[in-house]
Amino acid sequence: MDNELAAILQLKEITTKEDRYEPYAWYSRMRENEPIRFDEYRQVWDVFRYEDVKTVLEKKDIFSSNRSRNAEREKSPIEQSLISIDPPKHTAMRSLVNQAFTPKAMKSWEPRIVRIADDLLRPLQPGSEIEVVEALTYPLPVLVIAELMGVPSDDQAKFKEWSDWVVAGPKDNSPEELQKLAQNQMRTYQELHNYFAGIIEKKKLDPADDIISVLTASSIDGEKLTDEEIIGFCILLLVAGNETTTNLLSNTLYSFMEYPDQYRKVKNDPDRFLKTAVEEGLRFRSPVQSMSRLTKEDVVLSGQHIPKGSFVFAWMGSANRDETIFKDAHTFMIDRKPNPHLAFGKGIHFCLGSPLARMEAEIVLKGWMDKFPDFRLSSSHELNPIESTFVYGLKELKIKTL
Repeated sequence: MDNELAAILQLKEITTKEDRYEPYAWYSRMRENEPIRFDEYRQVWDVFRYEDVKTVLEKKDIFSSNRSRNAEREKSPIEQSLISIDPPKHTAMRSLVNQAFTPKAMKSWEPRIVRIADDLLRPLQPGSEIEVVEALTYPLPVLVIAELMGVPSDDQAKFKEWSDWVVAGPKDNSPEELQKLAQNQMRTYQELHNYFAGIIEKKKLDPADDIISVLTASSIDGEKLTDEEIIGFCILLLVAGNETTTNLLSNTLYSFMEYPDQYRKVKNDPDRFLKTAVEEGLRFRSPVQSMSRLTKEDVVLSGQHIPKGSFVFAWMGSANRDETIFKDAHTFMIDRKPNPHLAFGKGIHFCLGSPLARMEAEIVLKGWMDKFPDFRLSSSHELNPIESTFVYGLKELKIKTL
């Protein structure tokens, strides 16, 4: 089975909507009974315990991020981006891309993010029912990414459709659904490629204060990023920057409704608890539940032999609930310290945009707390999780503000 097909096949154990948003009991059973298991159906290895997941993510010389088993197949832009390449190419490219994510750049972005958050929060009123994904948690990162990349915010509807298709999973495991999904993803990559190629050409002629302009001009020892490399990074940033932050915000608000005492605690003392609340949101309902790797050699992991060329799923969502690492792992505690969660990965592929996601979450949650003393799930809310084995969140979240 090709690794791309394996990556989108759904787990047989997680089939219902409830299972997709509450996989944690299953994770616990797997950590206890099959911490490393080979799934015959998907032809992949699943890794569930914290230390093993951390090893898979950290050991770049054994677990490759270049997951394509078919060297002759044309790679998608994502497969040519930072998330899917190994050193030395990864080292050089990350050094170039880092120039767009310096502390100085981050500081300059903060007032722009505050303005966007204020614009979205302003129409939302206490005592009303809000579909918070549509009104806040989706548009905010889209508008932020659009502005930081220097692309028209009017294209956010396109961004939404493109992001959804890139991370989508099949509705079921039938050949028809898998083929349909593959065709839609190929179409999406082509549209994204054409879109960003046009933007890059414009930025070369008329650079501005944005990430794409920085990337087109950046160089180290005379080496610059190619247009294809910039396109791959733009697609990665669009998808990761949107989906991760949207789900971080939505999942954290959902957790606050599960634990209203924790919401009151952070609201009453945000200077003390806001940052740790965001970290607990990342741990408790991680916006990315798994990452995959390909073994470059035979490896023994916690006594289990995994052959060379094996496709490995590292379940960060499970690792972040590992009871041997986190006391009261199934409890949402905003003052948790230490909190060594793996929500942003580990090692050389640690999420480059993590400071941006954290900044957005802190700004939005602070604005939300200033406006809404309390809130709860709307009586009309229906659980509708995202259909993906990669990203984790809700398609909609209906909240009754008080």
